[in-house]
Amino acid sequence: MNRADVCVVACAEVFRGDGEILAAGIGGAVTVLGARLARLTFEPDLLTSDGTCLLTGDVPALGEAPEVVEGWLPFRDHLWLVLNGRRHVMLGASQIDRHGNTNISCIGDWSRPRAQLLGVRGAPGNTRCDPTSYWIPRHSPRVFVPEVDVVSGVGTDRGAYGLRRVVTDLAVLDLGGPGGTMRLVSAHPGVSVAEVVAATGFELDVPADVPETRAPTAEELRLLDEVLDPRGLRHREVPEPRAGRAGAGGGAGAGEGAGAAGGAA
Repeated sequence: MNRADVCVVACAEVFRGDGEILAAGIGGAVTVLGARLARLTFEPDLLTSDGTCLLTGDVPALGEAPEVVEGWLPFRDHLWLVLNGRRHVMLGASQIDRHGNTNISCIGDWSRPRAQLLGVRGAPGNTRCDPTSYWIPRHSPRVFVPEVDVVSGVGTDRGAYGLRRVVTDLAVLDLGGPGGTMRLVSAHPGVSVAEVVAATGFELDVPADVPETRAPTAEELRLLDEVLDPRGLRHREVPEPRAGRAGAGGGAGAGEGAGAAGGAA
């Protein structure tokens, strides 16, 4: 077991209890693996797609086409699912604040940004209409900011439909703090609460007892290694931390490059 495996399982857990809903992982290998792992284990009624227009009957490995197709999902039908709350999407973010407002549009002043990113894309509709979770592969104060430069996805203070979880390379968080603010749910194995707090650029709600993020089971590890990700793409996205640090640090954090595949509708 390593950090990437823990992160995939944490992403899978965000779909627990969803039932028959489209599970959409956007923005990296880890989110896609999380949705597919959930379907293969504790949430078999989830709908998964090939990332374009096909509902998959089987659960293929990353980069492989499905052998069984359950149905066709043209864009108009995909939008119907979004508008009617029938999709749980896991997005990326270049910046996120304590209420879960996210930015995938630009860094700096809107009129003269330092970096141009994706634009708001489907983030407003996703966060207003659907259950939404986030995957942040580099937890740092450059990503977890007091105030986002542009609101792309809305947070709890702006009418979000339901922000479920924020999974990072260090921890799992939710919006269950006072006034819908971010709360630490668990710290990954080998990561201390102090390290998570230091990597967060705003005051984080920290319960008295913070558990460790659960480790993958032997069967989950087998599925990841043999079925879903035999090429080990998750390890490129979440490399093992260097000795002496938990893995946060600055790095390519806040959208001036890092992991912000935001969310088509």
